[in-house]
Amino acid sequence: MTIKIGDKLPSVEFTTMTGDGQQKVSTDAIFAGRKVVLFAVPGAFTPTCSMNHLPGFVQNVAAIRAKGVDTVACVSVNDVHVMNAWGKSSGADGKILMLADGNGDFARAVGLEFDLTQAGMGKRSRRYSMIVDNGVVKALNVEDKPGVNVSGADTVLTQL
Repeated sequence: MTIKIGDKLPSVEFTTMTGDGQQKVSTDAIFAGRKVVLFAVPGAFTPTCSMNHLPGFVQNVAAIRAKGVDTVACVSVNDVHVMNAWGKSSGADGKILMLADGNGDFARAVGLEFDLTQAGMGKRSRRYSMIVDNGVVKALNVEDKPGVNVSGADTVLTQL
């Protein structure tokens, strides 16, 4: 079942890179008592994700935070090393929390897994963005066609 507005996020662990190396971090640690903008991409370093989705959030992170958001986070079904490298190469490092959902546990738990095996990419996440307040989904923007149409930073800014 796909998560919807008003639902609490499931308890899942991500991996992220810190100054001390890779660390597991739970959804509770990220979202409890905080307002978070989370956006998901099918794959780090892929064309639409790298040229259209992530850059909009990097460019607008200050404006998003100015509207009371504690954290802007990006999640993808990639390993922590890929997410770390993508964050550094894209200018997101230190601005966007890069979350690796390496086995797709979060994507499956929120019902937004996307089967790209025909394209040789395996099971991934659908492209979406959400606003989460204290672990509860307040806005959810899931793409239903290719590209960044409803899940970009500009949409999120209008919803805050």
